[in-house]
Amino acid sequence: MPRSRINGNFIDKTFSIVANILLRIIPTTSGEKEAFSYYRDGMSAQSEGNYAEALQNYYEAMRLEIDPYDRSYILYNIGLIHTRNGEHTKALEYYFRALERNPFLPQAFNNMAVICHYRGEQAIRQGDSEIAEAWFDQAAEYWKQAIALTPGNYSQAYNWVKLKKPFE
Repeated sequence: MPRSRINGNFIDKTFSIVANILLRIIPTTSGEKEAFSYYRDGMSAQSEGNYAEALQNYYEAMRLEIDPYDRSYILYNIGLIHTRNGEHTKALEYYFRALERNPFLPQAFNNMAVICHYRGEQAIRQGDSEIAEAWFDQAAEYWKQAIALTPGNYSQAYNWVKLKKPFE
């Protein structure tokens, strides 16, 4: 039985009902419907902290999904799991892949900036200010892109970037 049918969460059940109705109304292929089902099950598993199960569902959704825009969200969610698991190099790879398919994902730019900022802080703790500066510069660039896509969001990042180096 698909995870979306056994999940007891009210919001997940509501989402599943609405999604099922939309899948019946909107003309989609059976492969697209199956891909969405795996994606939905992945989101449900991820929200419960079942990351291995979520990854299995996302990988299966990636195998079936052909639309680049939809694939970008699957890749983004895979990146989130790797971020959560502390696998920052893998997470960055998946965020990059998501942005290749959909360059309008400010949340991917933000998450990449957060990882770069974290790595900059690690470099400072290790006494390598040159490496730290490079990481901070990269974080600033990613935050600028996130802010450009969604002005008014990421106010803390905006203030940090502004203090670090004012917008040109």
